[in-house]
Amino acid sequence: MPFRNAAAHLDEAVASVLAQESVDLELLAIDDGSTDESAAILGRLARGDARVKPIASDGRGIAAALTTGLAAATGELIARMDADDVCAPSRLLRQRDVLHAALASGDRIGALGVRVRGFPDDAVEGGLRAYIDWQNALVTPEDHARDLFVEAPLCHPSVMMPRAALEAVGGFREMPWAEDYDLWLRLDAAGFVLAKLPEVLFSWRHHGGRATFTNPVYARARFAEAKAHYLAPRLRAMNLPIVVWGAGKTGRVFARALEAHGIAATGFIDIDPRKIGRTAREAPISAPESLVRGAYTVLVALGARGARATVRGRLAGMGFVEGADFICVS
Repeated sequence: MPFRNAAAHLDEAVASVLAQESVDLELLAIDDGSTDESAAILGRLARGDARVKPIASDGRGIAAALTTGLAAATGELIARMDADDVCAPSRLLRQRDVLHAALASGDRIGALGVRVRGFPDDAVEGGLRAYIDWQNALVTPEDHARDLFVEAPLCHPSVMMPRAALEAVGGFREMPWAEDYDLWLRLDAAGFVLAKLPEVLFSWRHHGGRATFTNPVYARARFAEAKAHYLAPRLRAMNLPIVVWGAGKTGRVFARALEAHGIAATGFIDIDPRKIGRTAREAPISAPESLVRGAYTVLVALGARGARATVRGRLAGMGFVEGADFICVS
């Protein structure tokens, strides 16, 4: 649990971890350069419960703090937590049992999340509410793999990971984009799967100062760069020309990100008659009827709410298979 200046919520977050049912745990609390009363609060909590292990870090950021915590951890299952969130009492027990069963059967689960509740209610609305609902709808490994290049499919502080999987892909690392999304993409690229328990076992606090809203590594352009970085090798292996469905901003931004990896879209698809016949990024814009299965890999890059589901259905009706003939991105 990395934290910086978390005095307002630290007691509640730690209490929710220490109240976990029927699990042996250590809570590694990494102080990432706090200047408030957080260190004193952690010291008090550690004196009251030996499972709390305060670790001083040097304020280099969350990836470095997590790396420090991982180095100090003794367990084979690594759970994440943030210092302003709250765990349901059965969270770690449920995740532990599912991961133990999966590992015993040889399943390559890299990260197991849970469904989350965003709070407080007045901070969770509009696009944030839609994102949490979308994330909660992804449960199976197939769900997560299908939408991996749309958005980060797991709430980072809600996950539990086998240490072996985490270390196999290099652990936590600093990147120009979000450290958690980079981890999910690396796990997928290494052949591990992502999954989620279909139970709400985590309360995810949102407020204006959260890094998700203020740190430039979480900017939309950085997410496009991350997706292109990991998708480019897959597209090269598919060895077909790339067509982007969506000649609007989302499609053009993603096409630009792929160009940085030497992959240029040979065309765009759009349903807007005003765009058809024109060009985007020097490639022709055509109607959906021009698509031929097997001739292209189609990247569905649409920003309008509900548009992705509509195009998925249309492509399926044309005989295109998701993952083989088309991939949804954003």
